[in-house]
Amino acid sequence: MTLSRRAAALLVLAGGWPLLVWPNFVRVVATDDRAFDGGPTAYLLVHVGLAVVSMALGLALVVLGVRAWRRAG
Repeated sequence: MTLSRRAAALLVLAGGWPLLVWPNFVRVVATDDRAFDGGPTAYLLVHVGLAVVSMALGLALVVLGVRAWRRAG
């Protein structure tokens, strides 16, 4: 199956969005008073876990989009 360049660009944009947004979110969560209480709290671990999964999926979308863009050439 070959995607159009438009669809490939949409995949890259959709995958790039989490890669832009989540790192800042993690920074904000890590500086929150609830993040540490003698060590990392469940609040921090859950939010970092969500960010890692979201960024991994975003990276996968970017990779798929770039591959589709090259094949559509």
